[in-house]
Amino acid sequence: YEICACLVGSEMCIRDRIMGKEIICAGFGGQGVLTAGMLLINAGMEQDKNVLFYPSYGSEMRGGTANCTVKVSEKLIASPISKHPDILFTMNTPAIDKFEERLKPGGLLLVNSSIVPEDRKYRDDIKIIKIPATDIAAEVRNPKGANLVMLGALAANSDLFSVEYMESAIVSFFEKKGKGKYNEKNVACYRRGVAGK
Repeated sequence: YEICACLVGSEMCIRDRIMGKEIICAGFGGQGVLTAGMLLINAGMEQDKNVLFYPSYGSEMRGGTANCTVKVSEKLIASPISKHPDILFTMNTPAIDKFEERLKPGGLLLVNSSIVPEDRKYRDDIKIIKIPATDIAAEVRNPKGANLVMLGALAANSDLFSVEYMESAIVSFFEKKGKGKYNEKNVACYRRGVAGK
């Protein structure tokens, strides 16, 4: 967190740190947005934090719309609704169209620039991180790993979890699912996201 210029601002920053973070992950079904959300709550649970995962599906899961709300907090979580998330993780243009206005001022917007047009305009009061996640996943030969590229960018550009811890949580998650054989490529995607290219 940056040091705030006034007492009220400082109190707000302290409260935000105590209360935790709210994230919305959104995209088309099949892009791994729900898995990304599950990876985030798993990372939170491993640190004994309170977590919430609230998924929402379109009419068709694969190819339709999908999003989830994730909350990670030191305190009890009262509601599954996130009116003004801290972080917005978007895999396509419709996700930005739907959720950008809800992102809190100063919040982080992660954009899959492989799909979202380069000339798209954004709010000027938020931080924009563009990462060609789909292209990177293809280069790594892990076509389902675009969400992991995005998680790398999230870890590198926020204080939700450290870069090293998030990587270990991803590895642990897939090992527990019996999919540890994919972790070499999963980690490659994640680290490319951390690097931003």
